[in-house]
Formats: sequence, structure tokens, C-alpha cells
Amino acid sequence: MDKIMICIIGSGNWATTIARNVGRNVLNSQTLDEKVTMYVYEEIVEGRKLTEIINTTHINSKYMPNFELPPNIVAVDDIVTTARDADIIIFAIPPTFVSSCCKTLLGKVKPTAHAVSLIKGFERGDDGQFVLISQIIMRQLKIPCSVLVGCNLAHELAHDHFAEGTVGCRDQKYYRVLHDIFKSPTFRVVVTEDADCVEICSTLRNIIAFAAGCSDGMELNENTKGGIIRRGFLEMLQFVDVFYPGCRMGTFFESCGISDLVTSCYANRNRKLAEAFVKTGKPLSELEHILIPGHEPLGPVTAELVHHMLKKKGLEDKFPLFTTVYRICTGDYPLQRLVETLIKAREDIFHPLHTFQL
Repeated sequence: MDKIMICIIGSGNWATTIARNVGRNVLNSQTLDEKVTMYVYEEIVEGRKLTEIINTTHINSKYMPNFELPPNIVAVDDIVTTARDADIIIFAIPPTFVSSCCKTLLGKVKPTAHAVSLIKGFERGDDGQFVLISQIIMRQLKIPCSVLVGCNLAHELAHDHFAEGTVGCRDQKYYRVLHDIFKSPTFRVVVTEDADCVEICSTLRNIIAFAAGCSDGMELNENTKGGIIRRGFLEMLQFVDVFYPGCRMGTFFESCGISDLVTSCYANRNRKLAEAFVKTGKPLSELEHILIPGHEPLGPVTAELVHHMLKKKGLEDKFPLFTTVYRICTGDYPLQRLVETLIKAREDIFHPLHTFQL
């Protein structure tokens, strides 16, 4: 039986970190091919091609200079060559490059291939709503796409500190394989079939992390941040129930849910952006180019798209924290409104058919 071949699209710090796990794990498998190709956008680093550096020194000197890759990770500068023979295609690139990469790969990958998105983000749909990255990959490549998200900061995972991840798998035959390729002695991986919920949690937490950053910028106490996390978690539950019905309650208590939410409220670029927004008084558009160059400020953007979705259904008042964050970003609400929202928010969970008292 032919062995399963794996490739990785991307070579940033997160792609390189996960490549270390995948490279080690395939060497200990009877069903996985030992060679793992990794697409590297070619750059010149200290006079040498980055692919050459990685393939000779086994170190990604541009993005993860202090960590060695397994020798079976092979850097390739052509995305089609990287992916054409792969059975599992792992995407770990910025969300802004997903569509262009998929257009290049269309018709060039195996029709039986299975994609996995490690990308936290989304695209803005034509109707103003957000489109999940896995949906973009499935639509453009016409293959299934699972997701891996969770409480897993790249530098902590690279240092072999404990971390957790949740795989939302869209094909049962890949349950065991995806668990086995990503896990490590310090990286706990749980697999669920609730892929939409896994991915949407990683999107909504950006709004709550921004609120937490505002709290930090105003130098409010830890109880206030705790209140933001609690209220934000409730609104995540509500939002998924309204817009993605059928998701499992238990998924929110996996790493992709509550764990990633808490971590994001203490260590996240959206939290950092919001804190600077409060302390400096500078516009978000100016700060994002300084603090998160090359990245879209997912907190404000997510808040805008979520507000658009809520407004279409007349549900803004049912999601007071999400609405307040949006209004703060647009300048319609003063920062003090954040605490007022926590104080005045109703203690129930909205459901499209019922209202359940807590």
C-alpha cells in the first residue's frame, strides 16, 4: 500500500513550528511517507537562498533561527511541486494569500487530497459576512479541508512547553492520521468532527481579545478582564447557535474554545493593538502598520463583520459586548461604555427559538 504523503504550504514561524512535529512523527509511522515537502517563498538571507539554507543547515534562519528542523523536511520554492503528490496538504500561510495559492494549485493537486488549515482568520464575503478559510480552500480546490486551531502560541510550542490544539476533521478516515501527525509529547491534540465550530471560535475570540486589550489600556482590574472573558464566551455560544446551528456545546470547552479565548486575552496581537489604541489615542489604521505590519487587525475587522451579520437579523442588543467593541472601534462609543456594558448586560443566553435563563 502506498504511504501517505504530506506537504506544508508556508514557512513562517507557525509553519516551521508545526513542520518540526510533522517531520518527527512521520519518521515513527508505518503508513506515512518520510519525506515532507515545505513550500518556501524564496528570499535571500545573508546572501543565500532561504531554501538552500533550510535544506543544508535544517534551520529556517529567517523565521525560526534557533530551532532545528528534522532532515526529512525538504524546502521547495515552487508551490505546485510542493503539493502535487501530497495526500495531506497543510496550509500555514497568512489569510491574505490563501486565494492566490489555491488558484495556483487548482487542478494541480490530487483529487483525493485532504487539506488542513492552520490559518486563523477569514475573508470578507461579497455579502459583507466573513467566509471561513477552510471554506475558501474547499471551494477553490474542491477537496475537503479540516482545521487545526487552539491554545498554541508558536514560540511556546517550539520550546516544547505544554500546549493544546483542536482538529476539526471533515473526513472520518483522517481522524487518527491528523492526530498522529500533529501531536508531540507536549502538544495535546483532540480531534472532533465539529469543524465549523472549531474555526469560528478562533475568529470570534479576536473581538473579545480586543476588548481585553482595551481593559488593559485603561488599567482596569483583573476582575474586569474576567468579566469580559465570561461575557465574550457567552456571546460566542450565542453567535454560533444563531449562525452555525448544529454545533456541539462540548467543542467550546476544547482548546479551540475557552482555552484559546483566555490565552488570546493575555497574549494576542489584537489585545496588544487595543491596549496601544487606548494609551496613545492614535487611530487604529495608524497603529496596525506599526504594531502588526503585514497583518490585518482581526479584532476590529471581525467586530465589523459580526455587527453586519447581527444587524441584518436585528440582534445587536442581544450581543452587547460584540456591539460595544464595534462601536468603540468606529468611535461611536467612549471607552467607558465597555464597563457599562458588562454591568448592564442581561443574564440570559439568546437562542433563536428560546431564551434560556442562566
